[in-house]
Amino acid sequence: MTEKELITFGDLGISDDLLRILNAKNLINPTPIQEQCISLGMEGKDIVGIAQTGTGKTLAFGLPIIEQILKGEGQAIIMLPTRELAIQVEEVLYELGKRFKLRTALLIGGVSSRPQKQALKENPDIIVATPGRLIDHIHQGYCRLHNTNIVVLDEADRMLDIGFMPQIREILQSIPEQRQTMLFSATMPKEIAQLSTQYMKDPVRIEVSPAGTSAQNIEQAAYIVRSEKKNELLSKTIFEHKGSILVFTRTKYKAKSTAAYLKRCNISAIEMHSNRSLAQRKEALAGFKSGRYRVLVATDVAARGLDVDDISLVINFNLPDVPDDYVHRIGRTGRAGKEGKAIAFIEPNESSKLRIIERLIKKELTIIEGSQAFSTSSDRRPKKSSSRPQWKKKNSSSNDGRMTYDKFKQQSREGQGQRRRSRSRA
Repeated sequence: MTEKELITFGDLGISDDLLRILNAKNLINPTPIQEQCISLGMEGKDIVGIAQTGTGKTLAFGLPIIEQILKGEGQAIIMLPTRELAIQVEEVLYELGKRFKLRTALLIGGVSSRPQKQALKENPDIIVATPGRLIDHIHQGYCRLHNTNIVVLDEADRMLDIGFMPQIREILQSIPEQRQTMLFSATMPKEIAQLSTQYMKDPVRIEVSPAGTSAQNIEQAAYIVRSEKKNELLSKTIFEHKGSILVFTRTKYKAKSTAAYLKRCNISAIEMHSNRSLAQRKEALAGFKSGRYRVLVATDVAARGLDVDDISLVINFNLPDVPDDYVHRIGRTGRAGKEGKAIAFIEPNESSKLRIIERLIKKELTIIEGSQAFSTSSDRRPKKSSSRPQWKKKNSSSNDGRMTYDKFKQQSREGQGQRRRSRSRA
């Protein structure tokens, strides 16, 4: 299909004034989730949108909100799981709406509530908030929701994981029933399905990709490596790749120590986790976006909604505790249809985690060794086949800590046998 045949935002019924703003920002063709959601959203339909991270959900609900507010139709509240994601969404909507003098309010924790109270006094058109801080303002009497007629729950499954569901239910119960509700999520656990049934009216389900699937344009691979050899392998991998790199660790302490190690290797790196203040996290993200830091080492605080263009590689230094988070992590690369790369460091005792992830994404990760990882030379790229690439046929670990694939599978089988014997004895 040629570019002329592609759907444009103008084809979706966007008003001319808003369309000029989009064109000035070089936003011409909607993504699939935007194409399917915007017209329905402007009609006031309740929507359940399921799409991978990085597919453009902010405009999918943001443009219908702005169009409806410009018609004088009430107030919108957008709830998100993290401060960083809330900041990014508010920035996008502020930029789109400032020409129309739309007022936005950002309600997040970790900062003074005084400016937020002042913003609420000015009767904002759009409130972007994390549920915890929004509840605080409601209980203190600074935020009244009686005029709210549009509600958006973005990254709903992540809010469930964090434990925000009681606050969300309380907030929804305090908003007039005559409202439009749009819920967006990358996965659809039963709790989210129950939420949509209880609080939404005949929602239209829009599923751009099956829940839990990873983007097809992300090349994925894995090393089997001992824990004590991960730092060495990490620095080597970073030196072998160009561009910005995002490294995920399981804990904030590991993020801090890993970033410190990379700095000792003369690699420009910065850490981002919940022990850092909001100002420090914003500075880290800004530095990563600008290229001042080539590597961002982060916990899952950066797994959702991190809007950074052209991340060349995502490295899972530790596998996530929740398998779905693997999909969100690697979704930071390969955004907007671009090619991406992701590598996982898998410890010898993590074979069961690997199998769960592979079942979730419905593909096997390519096991790689040495400098074969994403080599540009075609003769060094791991061969694709119906089975895993063959590793060197030896039963000992390699000198740099990477195990042979045969050894990894052998340990996996032995571990399964020991667990079965333990259960039978119990």
